[in-house]
Amino acid sequence: MNITTPIFLVDAERSGTTLLRLMLDHHPKIAFNYEFEFAVDQIDATGNFPDLSTYYEYLAYHRIFLETDFKIDENLNYPDLVNSFLLQKRDNKPIVGATVHHKFHHLTRIWPQAKFIHLLRDGRDVARSNILMGWAGNMFAGVDFWITAEHLWQKLSSQLAPHQQMTIRYEELIQNPEEKLTQICHFIGVPFDKTMFDYAKTSTYSLPDPKIVERWRKQLTDCEIQLAESKIADLLTERGYPLSGLPLLKITPWLRWRKYIHNRFMKNLFRL
Repeated sequence: MNITTPIFLVDAERSGTTLLRLMLDHHPKIAFNYEFEFAVDQIDATGNFPDLSTYYEYLAYHRIFLETDFKIDENLNYPDLVNSFLLQKRDNKPIVGATVHHKFHHLTRIWPQAKFIHLLRDGRDVARSNILMGWAGNMFAGVDFWITAEHLWQKLSSQLAPHQQMTIRYEELIQNPEEKLTQICHFIGVPFDKTMFDYAKTSTYSLPDPKIVERWRKQLTDCEIQLAESKIADLLTERGYPLSGLPLLKITPWLRWRKYIHNRFMKNLFRL
C-alpha cells in the first residue's frame, strides 16, 4: 500500500516545526512523524536514489532512524521503502505526515502529489535559537540555516500546484493558534479539533504564548541584529518582516573571516 498524498512540514530547524508537529500529531485523524530527513538525505544533487545496500548501512547508524524502530523490508525498492516508514507510523489514522528540514525539494521525487506546509519564522529568531542550541556561534553564521531553507522552499514552491502548498507564519500561529490551525486543517482536508492542544499535557511544550514572538527584539544586542540584517535584509523584507531600522553593516572579506573564526571558536566552546 502506498501513501500518495502525505503532508510534509518544512523549513529551517528552530522555526517552530516541533510545536506544529505536536499539534498535528494530536489530531484524531493525523499521524505525524518528527525529523524524516533520512528519507531524502541520501538522494544526490541530481535526484538519483541511493544504492540500497549503501542506504541500509546509512540507516544502521542514523540516530533518529534508530529511535523510530521502523522495520526495513529489503524486498522493496527505494521509494516503496521510505513510503513503508510512513505507513509504520500511521497509528490507524487516515492521514500521515512528517517534518523535513533538509533537501525537502527531493520529496516530490517519491511523492509527486504530496502537500507541503511551509512554516515561516523570522530569520533573526531562527538564528538566535540556533546559537542557543550550539549549532552556530554568532548571528552572522546562524542566519545561514534560514537562508538555505528559504531558498530551497522558493525553488520547491515554484514547482508545486497551489493546492499542494501553504505558508503559515510561526508568529501568527502563536498569536492566533485556533484560527491558524483551522486553516491548516482545511488545507489538509480535516476539521479542526481542540484535541490538537492536548500536546501540552504529554510533552514539555507549553500552550502558545504571544510573549515568545519576536524575542530577537529583547534578547539580541544592536550589533547582533545588524550582523543578521546585513546578511538577510532583502529576504526579511520579501517575507514581510520589518527591519529594525539599525544601519546595515558593510560585509567585507575581513568581516566574513572574523565571523567565520568566531563561529568555529564559539561552537567548539559550546561542545566543551
